[in-house]
Amino acid sequence: MRVRITFAILAAAMAYCVNLHAQQPQQPPPPPAPPPAPAPAEPPFTSGQSIRQNVNLVDVLFTVLNRQNRIVADLNRDNFRVFDDDAPQEIRFFNRQTDMPLRVGFLLDTSNSIRDRLHFEQQAAIDFLYNVIRRDKDQAFLMTVDDEPEMVQGFTGDLDTLREIILKQRAGGGTALYDAIYQACQQLLKLPPSVGNPDRDLRPVLVVISDGDDNLSRHSRGEALDIAQRAGIVIYTISTSTNWIVTDQEAARGDLSNRKYMKDEGDKVLQQFSDESGGRAFFPYHVDDLAQSFASIGDELRSQYSLAYVPIRPGDGKFHRIRIEVNTKGLQVRARKGYYAIPAEGAPSSASAR
Repeated sequence: MRVRITFAILAAAMAYCVNLHAQQPQQPPPPPAPPPAPAPAEPPFTSGQSIRQNVNLVDVLFTVLNRQNRIVADLNRDNFRVFDDDAPQEIRFFNRQTDMPLRVGFLLDTSNSIRDRLHFEQQAAIDFLYNVIRRDKDQAFLMTVDDEPEMVQGFTGDLDTLREIILKQRAGGGTALYDAIYQACQQLLKLPPSVGNPDRDLRPVLVVISDGDDNLSRHSRGEALDIAQRAGIVIYTISTSTNWIVTDQEAARGDLSNRKYMKDEGDKVLQQFSDESGGRAFFPYHVDDLAQSFASIGDELRSQYSLAYVPIRPGDGKFHRIRIEVNTKGLQVRARKGYYAIPAEGAPSSASAR
């Protein structure tokens, strides 16, 4: 009797639970997940918007002169062709560069070998300073070299201050010319911005006044040339050599109009630095011979062309020769002779000092 009652109670409880569950409202299924939002469309390209690409762009500043060594500044892209190791290249960009602010480094040789010509060096530097540097636009620094390079005045636009410091220099010691050129180029890589327009392009220039001798440098001549070419620095050199040939009759009359110049090894070094960087070398007898040349340099540096191209050959770290041709007879192009190709990321560089 007791067992039957227990089963009856259990059956009644189960029936109650089933009935209670049936009376509860069922939860609706969760809504489906919304589709993913479309990616935002890229804004259209507008003029003036820059596009950054990892390309090995070669940019070259150059000057065009006529037979009278006067500047020709009215040419356009169609007048030029550019070659990279004799391979023709497509000119991607072309522009006329006018009235560019200058950043000039003066490198004055104050070693013992130029003691007798120190006054000449000082006057040549001052003449360049006042014929080329414009107040409130251009800036210059002064570095001397004997046993080692020394920065005696940083970038300044105060010409009178530079003049006073130049006149205070004294000669003595050996010559570390290549080290000085290397260090001066490093300084020119830290160009102070243009006054009033920090984004404006600047023209880096190095003026070397020396006899070209070197007996103490740790850097080689090739290394000094390398950094100048990589940085696009134009080098103007002024020789202090006195290797002039004058006949006895001319000397007796004081006539030096027919004097001839013999370049020694130091002069050839100075010539190489100027030629390879797109500058000019001067071999004056008197400092007065430089005045007209310096005036023309100022015009030359502010009236140049600029072109850029992407080399057909990939960056290999090697030195590549640049040649720019103009299609008008009687004109010559003055530009740097080449560049070191930037190797691709992860690729070893094979560039070496020459």
